[in-house]
Amino acid sequence: MERTSNGGMLYHEVQEANLCAVHCVNTVLQGPFFSEFDLAAVAADLDGKERQVMLEGAATGNFAAGDFFSEESHNVSLGGDFSIQVLQKALEVWDLQVIPLNCPDAEPAQIDPELENAFICHLHDHWFCIRRVGGEWYNFDSLLAAPQHLSKFYLSAFLDSLKGSGWSIFIVKGNFPQECPMSSSSEASNAFGQWLSPEDAERILKETSSTRSSSSTVNYRSSDNVDQQRPYQALSSDEVRTFSEMEDDDLKAAIAASLLDASAAGANLGAVGTTSQREETGKQK
Repeated sequence: MERTSNGGMLYHEVQEANLCAVHCVNTVLQGPFFSEFDLAAVAADLDGKERQVMLEGAATGNFAAGDFFSEESHNVSLGGDFSIQVLQKALEVWDLQVIPLNCPDAEPAQIDPELENAFICHLHDHWFCIRRVGGEWYNFDSLLAAPQHLSKFYLSAFLDSLKGSGWSIFIVKGNFPQECPMSSSSEASNAFGQWLSPEDAERILKETSSTRSSSSTVNYRSSDNVDQQRPYQALSSDEVRTFSEMEDDDLKAAIAASLLDASAAGANLGAVGTTSQREETGKQK
């Protein structure tokens, strides 16, 4: 069972460069346990071991010797995206196992995800964590200004929506650290980590949502990159609260439909914007 740690505070990391894998691992552990250099070292170690296996295979005739002579890493891209093997090895340090949600051993979690403590989600070059802290579920996506509370009803529908959108989802199992390696919860050891109370997290999301809504007309183009990095549409705090109060049999379907509709609307808006830009360019010629 997950126990309340760090006095009930939530550890969140805001997106820095392409370090979402680092943010994901640290929010699973609820503390700044790893840096990008730590994960890079894990990736290099995995690359070395994989090359050794390939060389041994070449010696027995199972592989071509040149198949793994490339200096290009198979566990971290030039853009900074780490493989699932790197995240698995990093979490193994803390005696945690990462299991694909679609494997037979994960069937109980497929039926009732509330039984678990943490999920890792990945699509394209983005990783994020969904974690239970103090008995409550939160979306710790680093593209959010603060953790977003998820009711247990919304959790199931959110995971279903992610799976339907092509996200790979993994369960994290084991004994999670109960305290962060810091003497104070008011400061973090990196520039993108922060400790928040649940109340502060909700307030920050409300303020961010309000600011984004008021400036969306003027600055919609500046947010294009963020929207492309997060191919799902997170609901606002008010929408999450509304869904949390719903407990009828159609809840999951209603939330999933809302998520899919929002994603489709975003895609259509992007297409309209692209078409309008082309038409404008044509007029200028």
